[in-house]
Amino acid sequence: MIAPWTAGGRGTATPPGGVRIPFPAVDEVSRHCLSDDEPESVHIEVHLPGRLDPVRLRAAFRRALLAHPRVLMREVPGRLHRRSFAWELTGRPDSDPVKLAGRGPDALARARARALSECPPLTLSPPMRLEVVEAGKGRAVPEPSATGVASGTGTVLLLTMHHTALDAPSGLRVLATTAEQYGGVAGLPVTGRVRPGRSGPAPSGTGRTVRARPARVAPDSRPGQVRARAVGNGMLQADLPVPRRAARNGGLQPWTVNDQLLVATSLMVGRWNVSQGRPAGPVRITMPVDDRPRGPEMPMGNGTRLVEVAMTSEDPRDTDLLLGERPDPAAVDRLLRTTARRTRALKSAHGAPLGAGASLLTAPLLPVGIRGVLTRGARRAAASWTSTALVTNLGRVPYALDFGDAGRATAVWFSAPARMPRGLSVAAASTGGRLHVTLRWSRALLGDAAGADLADLFQESLSRTSPTPVGANAPEAGRGAGIREAEATAADAEASTDRDHAGTPGGPYHHDTPHPDPTPRGARSTQDSQKRPS
Repeated sequence: MIAPWTAGGRGTATPPGGVRIPFPAVDEVSRHCLSDDEPESVHIEVHLPGRLDPVRLRAAFRRALLAHPRVLMREVPGRLHRRSFAWELTGRPDSDPVKLAGRGPDALARARARALSECPPLTLSPPMRLEVVEAGKGRAVPEPSATGVASGTGTVLLLTMHHTALDAPSGLRVLATTAEQYGGVAGLPVTGRVRPGRSGPAPSGTGRTVRARPARVAPDSRPGQVRARAVGNGMLQADLPVPRRAARNGGLQPWTVNDQLLVATSLMVGRWNVSQGRPAGPVRITMPVDDRPRGPEMPMGNGTRLVEVAMTSEDPRDTDLLLGERPDPAAVDRLLRTTARRTRALKSAHGAPLGAGASLLTAPLLPVGIRGVLTRGARRAAASWTSTALVTNLGRVPYALDFGDAGRATAVWFSAPARMPRGLSVAAASTGGRLHVTLRWSRALLGDAAGADLADLFQESLSRTSPTPVGANAPEAGRGAGIREAEATAADAEASTDRDHAGTPGGPYHHDTPHPDPTPRGARSTQDSQKRPS
């Protein structure tokens, strides 16, 4: 075994330090718009049923970093009159990025809080840290995993990255290589994503013709001055069954799980805004599209392109049907089919990651200081036209994440930044037939209680996107009713446990910090159901 933090193994192919790479447009825009109030962090959680050896893990993580030398980078310092930012490839870590977060019932909550508030610095290589949270003696890691963990066992690996440098697929690829190094078993070949081919003119039906300003997520009922002083992000996570899809009609299914997530987010936002006394408006969702290969050769960095999906029905009369007390199943079906057509067109199209405007703003024609002023000004000017929410779906995790005697991953969660003016992100990944969803929001928009209410609406809205089984009644309104019905009929869902029910301790949604509302969770949900759509 290679000793921790010494060169060797696959690292012999690592290029020498000092190689410099100019910032791509995505990295530069993120760098210009950094804010201490809302750190630009991405976090990934991998839940394992067993314990890890810290020495072996450190050695495996180092070898994984050396196998992906593009991750071993730091920002080159410089003055504002320079023409571009640059990454310097260091060839080896500047420090040990593996931290033992300790044990205890609140160790994972504290690690999550750090992931949302403390970005790894860009001045140290690599711009990420890996925290290890173990179950305490006689206590399991308190997670709503469908498979559960035995008493006194269980480990959570929590990887936090600076989003200016890396995205979630890059971090997940590093963790997959770490598992291969730790377990001593080479990973199976990973198939790439299949995108519909494009030939002839650019695809139509993307919804780009909608010119109305997107609806904003309505702020909660806290006083404006309280929201203005709030900093950071809040987060809730869910362990849910993968929603069922409509039966195939010939070739492809009419819509994907990703389309269901988009529609559920749209329904959640629309119904939330109506409950807050806001008029219904057109919802537009930013969706990352990743065309990179997912094997060991995967390019590291920020490799996704962002597209906007208009979540508007083709029939204006559907708006009232979708936002009523019980969304009309036929209207939901029509929105799913429209959304599927738009996302297929957007995925098959090609373009700059952030569009032509960002490419122009980051062209090295002016010093970076002036470009930064222009970029921040453009961001403020375009705030009212920013999309309503961000939905990132990694799909089925393609890696075994097998850590040998520590076991395979039983759950994988991740979250994306939720900075204002958008203020809301939804992230999803599927592992072992379960859907792991994270809602993350800006505290300048929502408090923890409002975030929990929004999560309830998402859970129910997602259940509305699953077709009703033949001979079964439509899901009754109520917190978690649709999810429980879908769970009982989903073919690929594992056996449920008591923790799979919303509104109960350890249920699908859990907080990164204790809930501030002294009212019991179930009682508050009952009270709120009287004043907002269910």
